[in-house]
Amino acid sequence: MRTLFALLTVILLSGCSNFSYFKDRSVPIGEPPTRQDSPVKHMMSAVPPIEGKKITIAVYGFTDKTGQRKPNDRIANLSSAVTQGAEVWVIQGLQTVGNEGWFEVVERIGMDHLIKERQLIRNTREVYEKEIKRGPTPLKPMLFAGIILEGGIVGYDSNNVVGGAGARYLGIGTQTEYRVDTVTVSMRLVSVSTGRVLMSIATQKTIASHRSGADVFKFLDMGTKLVETEAGYSVNEPVNYAVRAAIEAGIVELVYEGERKGLWKFRK
Repeated sequence: MRTLFALLTVILLSGCSNFSYFKDRSVPIGEPPTRQDSPVKHMMSAVPPIEGKKITIAVYGFTDKTGQRKPNDRIANLSSAVTQGAEVWVIQGLQTVGNEGWFEVVERIGMDHLIKERQLIRNTREVYEKEIKRGPTPLKPMLFAGIILEGGIVGYDSNNVVGGAGARYLGIGTQTEYRVDTVTVSMRLVSVSTGRVLMSIATQKTIASHRSGADVFKFLDMGTKLVETEAGYSVNEPVNYAVRAAIEAGIVELVYEGERKGLWKFRK
């Protein structure tokens, strides 16, 4: 009996320590949000500067082409496995690569809103400046891109690596499980003047998940009393974090591949 209660105490204490793992890493209520840094910040900042002016580039979209849903062993899940707004990470990555010295990104995803706002400005200027007997001041022309970045999330493979281990003795057990998923993104650069695909690359990022736990299932006093308890925790790498890392690594690879193909040069 004493041995059993000693084991119960150990399991409960280990469970409390596991829960404190999350308590230390969770955001307390009322604490302001923080800025999320790039997952591959060292790679992005290590890109050499470009020789000459920035490259004007357009991004029309970066969609999820996998159609995958979030994996769930028990119920059907209609939520997408990966983000549906990956173009946000693409635009941000293009703007920040090489210490913000490589690409001039022009707006194309919200083109309808941009055109409506410019039309509103024209109409307002026509009415206002007509009253002061002066012709309307024209808007500056919009920038056009010489290169378009196309691509998307092309793969989400779950359970690439699955494993675990466990042990049980006299109703007292412990177990651990792990799983590795993989997300794949593909991107290509297209010349606006010729329509030629200048280059195409694909990058992958693994997504690791880990779960551990312990439990007790024991009958006492000749089977008249039942003791049952369990504790555990799980750690899952954020999918959005992995997608962003794969996208930014792809942008870095595009810069180096373009230099190797002679599309641009590094400043010496």
